Amino acid sequence: MKREAKITVALAVAGAVLIACGPTSNGAEDGDWPMYRGDAAGTGYSALAEITTANVADLAPAWTFALASSPGEDAAGDRGRPARSQATPIVVDGLMYLPAADAVVALDAATGDEIWRHTVAEGAPSRRGVSYWPGGGADGAPPRIVFCAGTRLIALDAATGAAVTEFGDGGTVDIGVPYNSVPLVWADVVVVGANTPPGTAGGIGNARAFSAVTGEKLWEFNSVAQPGETGHETWEGESWRGRLGGNAWPFYFTVDEERALVFLPLAAPIPFAYGGDRHGANLFANSVVAVDIHTGEYRWHFQTIHHDIWDHDPPAPPVLFEVERGGQTIDALAVTTKSGYLFVLNRENGEPVFGVEERAMPASEVPGEQTHPTQPIPSVTPALGRVGYEPEDLVTAGDTTPEHAEACAELVESAGPLHNAGPYTPWMPRGAEDRGATLLFPGLAGGPNWGGVGFDPATRRLLAFSQDVGTMGWVEEDTEADSATYVLRVARPFSFAVRIGDVSWPCQKPPWGTLTAVDADTGEVAWRRSLGVTEGLPAEKRETGRPGRASAIVTAGGLAFIAATDDRRFRALEVETGDELWSAELPLQGNANPMTYLAADGRQYVAVAATEELVAFRLP
Repeated sequence: MKREAKITVALAVAGAVLIACGPTSNGAEDGDWPMYRGDAAGTGYSALAEITTANVADLAPAWTFALASSPGEDAAGDRGRPARSQATPIVVDGLMYLPAADAVVALDAATGDEIWRHTVAEGAPSRRGVSYWPGGGADGAPPRIVFCAGTRLIALDAATGAAVTEFGDGGTVDIGVPYNSVPLVWADVVVVGANTPPGTAGGIGNARAFSAVTGEKLWEFNSVAQPGETGHETWEGESWRGRLGGNAWPFYFTVDEERALVFLPLAAPIPFAYGGDRHGANLFANSVVAVDIHTGEYRWHFQTIHHDIWDHDPPAPPVLFEVERGGQTIDALAVTTKSGYLFVLNRENGEPVFGVEERAMPASEVPGEQTHPTQPIPSVTPALGRVGYEPEDLVTAGDTTPEHAEACAELVESAGPLHNAGPYTPWMPRGAEDRGATLLFPGLAGGPNWGGVGFDPATRRLLAFSQDVGTMGWVEEDTEADSATYVLRVARPFSFAVRIGDVSWPCQKPPWGTLTAVDADTGEVAWRRSLGVTEGLPAEKRETGRPGRASAIVTAGGLAFIAATDDRRFRALEVETGDELWSAELPLQGNANPMTYLAADGRQYVAVAATEELVAFRLP
């Protein structure tokens, strides 16, 4: 039985969402949710089972908490700062910690009542979450909440919200780079990534680690291999020098606790669309790199794309699990890329578990560009979404509506000839007055994105969400540059989609968003289903799937919970079959990963951020 509940609640005062990281992965087993994905392995799994496939249809809203800032008292018409939250709450010992638009707050996880609030005076806290350090060190320091605000790493007392003056300079450490996501806190180490704003210098993308006790810097990993380092030979000439990109931008990180390895998913080089000035494979860009969490020492890497010109990096860190195969247990990880693929690797050495083929790919026709002749493609697991396009894939009136089909036909005509040669189609070169474009699938936003992969130990399923939205673009010669170079141009609109009412409808045949379950022990697809409805379609056509970037969590109740899609739905699915058992309509899109926890009242809750407010559910 499927039941849908509609939530209509007014925004109250400023609220928040949270994310956390802790030293062990026991929290999601004992009812807490102390890290962004529940545990250090990033499984998104909870052992809680009060909510099951048998009773989830009765799930109902329990409380909400507003995430926007309060209006200013002296500013006429001030509506406060919007949250635009992508956060996932963390819960430890009955308290929920989360970032609001201008503050970090602690809530009673059973009621949503605010316990304390720490207003961030300069800038804003990351809208993606906060982390938890359980305390310790030589002086037995109490637990702390750690989060980023711009280039600052800030520590608060978990009980009071006061700045921890013993950490850095009065509770703040200048990490030297902006990081808009969630610090990893494991043992007494805090690991942060980096975002790369335009105009910055090389090295800004490096991951860095700091002491959770003092804030002292511990190490920095060069994401662009320097002279004498593994991978330096993959940068031809001096192309490594001052190179941007290769940054660790994801929302969170994962840790192999037994080996004390942190896994860094690294982005594309910058500029990404033209690589004529960086011939070679360009390590460690577009790689998963395993480093010692205590020292930052390199252990191994696996490059998911050689010489990326599509910005199709691994957008989320890998999920860690064990593969049972041929009577052996393999410590493994699985990582997705925005190009639509899922790689399963051995955590010990980075070798593929189910095999990877280096397949020949089309060469670029852009002068000076040298695309890599091959790219790695998983041998067993098929792409999680669309990776190519043929003219017959254009949507028809029978697929959706005459209005939509006509608008898409007009889009194709106005864009000029569209070129797609399958996976990793290079950008076409053209002059400013020419017509035509490369139609890239997946588009620049992916495929799978930052939500990550969930793992259910009971069914041995890996769950990954992928959107199917193409990008139309080309490269033109930059006539203002000192040397020959090319820059990416995109069509208007750049997405292969049209607006029908106030909603974007992709122009290829559905599905437009899918959730896939992969057998963790074989790499084969167990089931795949569209996820999301397009409201403007007739009832029999609505199950098109919808775009989104977040992902699912799983519970011992046999359920997967996921929001993600832009149809504002929060859903519960049966992990075994993929059948939808319940859904609720959220106030706004749930553009965040959900979480679940056991509150002080002994009840299991499931919570998700719906852009401007946090919504918590429980059984009656």
